[in-house]
Amino acid sequence: MSGMAKKVDLLQVIGFLILLLVTVAMIMPFWFMLSTSLKTTKEMFVYPPSFIPEHFAWENFKELFVNSEIKFGRQYINSVIVAVLTVIGTVYSSSFVAFGFTRYRARGSQFLFMLVLSTLMLPYPAIMIPQFLLFTKLGLHDSLLPLILPSFFASAYMIFLLKQFFTTLPNELYDAGRIDGCREIQLYWSLTLPLAGPVLATVAIFSFLWSWNDLLTPVLYLDSQENFTLPIGMAAMMSSKFRIAPWNLMMAASLLSVLPIVALFAVAQRRFVQGIVLTGIK
Repeated sequence: MSGMAKKVDLLQVIGFLILLLVTVAMIMPFWFMLSTSLKTTKEMFVYPPSFIPEHFAWENFKELFVNSEIKFGRQYINSVIVAVLTVIGTVYSSSFVAFGFTRYRARGSQFLFMLVLSTLMLPYPAIMIPQFLLFTKLGLHDSLLPLILPSFFASAYMIFLLKQFFTTLPNELYDAGRIDGCREIQLYWSLTLPLAGPVLATVAIFSFLWSWNDLLTPVLYLDSQENFTLPIGMAAMMSSKFRIAPWNLMMAASLLSVLPIVALFAVAQRRFVQGIVLTGIK
């Protein structure tokens, strides 16, 4: 028994060391980003690089907001607007469609659902040009609307994710709601959505991440710097306007752009994990 106990303890130690190495490997890029964001331009190019700055250049963060060539503050606001409205549009439109596919059976409904899922196989470049022409004809080029409006027409992946959860809700729940006088829209709004908190949190986090990190769509539609979102704005920072590549400003901007994602996951982590688990129960 003592031999088995020593073997188990050894395996635990090895497992802990592996986790420690993986944790360090994951933290190192973040630490490098934080360290570089607090370096001066001179210290930034010192070789070998230092992990802790000799002088903490907090003015790098101020430079992002006061430099008229960067317009980081405006771009940050644009990204927040696009991400928040995308989350709202995706959550409500996708949940509404998923509710319809789950609760209303009709001839051809399964075929329609498979047709919706088949759009997942279409790469974005396949619909990029027709969508670009559509929004250009509508006069929406160089505005934030082309980045927001598609989310209000549901997402195939989110529909599938939500439908997997909605099918776990018993029919007796809806029968009781109808007996109590609930209309169909009330069954969706007052019964289904309050019970779908975990999976809605999962949809919200995925939508926020995809919108917040999207670079290709803003490149297509946005021309003026005042309308740039963070990804395209940070890419523009590496243009020839700067005599020396502002890697310290880039790292400061990257650090600030990561903060909403970290905060969102920290707040919704429990519901996010619970939502992933619940959607796989069926």
